[in-house]
Amino acid sequence: MPHSRKVALHNGVNVTQLALGTAPLGGLFNSVSEFDGQAALNAAFASGINFVDTAPHYGKGVAETRVGEYLRNFPRSSYVISSKVGRVLVPSSGATDPDFADANLGLERVFDYSAAGIERSLKDSLERLGLDFLDIAFIHDPDDYADVAISQAYPALEKLRDQGLIKLIGVGMNQSAIPTRFVNETGIDLVLIAGRYTLLNQSAAEDLLPAALARGVDIIIGGVFNSGVLANPVPTSYYDYAPVSDEVLVRALKLESILEEFGITLAEAAIQFPLQHPAVKSVLVGCRSAAEVKQNIEAFDTPIPQSAWAAVGKFIESTKAGKNG
Repeated sequence: MPHSRKVALHNGVNVTQLALGTAPLGGLFNSVSEFDGQAALNAAFASGINFVDTAPHYGKGVAETRVGEYLRNFPRSSYVISSKVGRVLVPSSGATDPDFADANLGLERVFDYSAAGIERSLKDSLERLGLDFLDIAFIHDPDDYADVAISQAYPALEKLRDQGLIKLIGVGMNQSAIPTRFVNETGIDLVLIAGRYTLLNQSAAEDLLPAALARGVDIIIGGVFNSGVLANPVPTSYYDYAPVSDEVLVRALKLESILEEFGITLAEAAIQFPLQHPAVKSVLVGCRSAAEVKQNIEAFDTPIPQSAWAAVGKFIESTKAGKNG
């Protein structure tokens, strides 16, 4: 099945085309029980998915701790796991967290892209996960720290790779300009880009994806539903972590209408769209239950005719022309 088809990354790492994101296991927006979290991972693995992504940011270490507990039921060779560096967690007295319902309120996040900060971040993650090494380490959200992330964080990860603590080095962001710098200025292996190559936003196609193809850098796409509007286009939906605007909602509803003519749902097209680009190797989707895992797998595996993609492409080009006109 397409969701469990494996693709080769660098350094002998093979991942499935559909991957499990674990921000929900930190309680993103709503609490997730231990039972539902374990069930989500079990369902993913039972279906053949082998790639799991997490981060210290998700619930201030809670997602990593939970993932580590869940993974103890599986052989280390059976999965590929990525986490992130750039935020260290330090003790705090009652730090709040409006985004993660299950967050550890005894900790707070501190951005640190120095060599020492990167080493500490990685080793703390390995301890929370109960692992000896990560398959992939992504430099996480260096929006305001691009220069130090390139000059210090990346070389620090090269040294940690030489020590066998990681296999691949990546950068993970919600924008394409800085990852494009990483592609052009470092020997980075892959990029996790969220929300910037979707049915509603193809900005990564302007800079990042061509650069990645030229340099042999692999692309993982997250945020395929743009915070929810591409899964459920209604006025109360979110787009890029904020309430959807009327303009964006109209575009989503038009796409939904176009796809209905082919018997395809908006969610089915949204989860499959990134793989239409040759630079993209895998799609990463967060799930908070076994039911969500199964729902996303069904959407990912639904055949979509080329005529539907052609109609979608025509609409996307027309919206670009309208903006430029």
